[in-house]
Amino acid sequence: MTTLLLADSSVAETARLPDPVVRRRARLTLAVLALVCTLPVIASYLMFYVWPPQGRVNHGELLPPALLPGETLAGLAGQAPLMRGELEGQWTLVTVAPAACDERCQQALYVSRQARVAQAKEMERVARLWLVSEAGDPAESLLQAHADLRLARADAAWLAALPADPAGAVWLVDPLGQVMMRFGPDIDRTRAARGMTKDLQRLLKYSALGRGGRE
Repeated sequence: MTTLLLADSSVAETARLPDPVVRRRARLTLAVLALVCTLPVIASYLMFYVWPPQGRVNHGELLPPALLPGETLAGLAGQAPLMRGELEGQWTLVTVAPAACDERCQQALYVSRQARVAQAKEMERVARLWLVSEAGDPAESLLQAHADLRLARADAAWLAALPADPAGAVWLVDPLGQVMMRFGPDIDRTRAARGMTKDLQRLLKYSALGRGGRE
């Protein structure tokens, strides 16, 4: 009974507040929630780029974070349509290439696969996406070698955010759906996989998002 009286009193107090006060409280609540959601990613950026350990070398190229488009993309190989929200809550390695997938494309897929597998118990916090940039469907034999690969047909808006040039590049999307890093093509696939693995390990270490499943 006491709890009900207190709840009724709180509701009545809120009802008596002027509209501007209620709106300010609502905006403050939303701002706090937004800050709580973004802090893990901000922390990973700060520890990775602002206060890096002395002597450390980054392998990926840091980009100004840019939110991916909101357009839904058609899925390929029997997969469902892709929306930006699907990428949120995890780190995503993205390859953009035609369905024919030349040697540089195949190397990018190989490197991203190796870097993801190398995360061991943290592997589920990393996803992989191939945006097919032209008409046609990827070869079944290639897809069999990359069973964890998400497939979608890129449109003009997504290609503007994730260009297919340079061929063989791998883009990294953060858990907020923002493009934030690019790994350029490297003829040495072992070196490329090792560098991508190390950068991912650091980002996963300082970001709690996606730990224990998508949040």
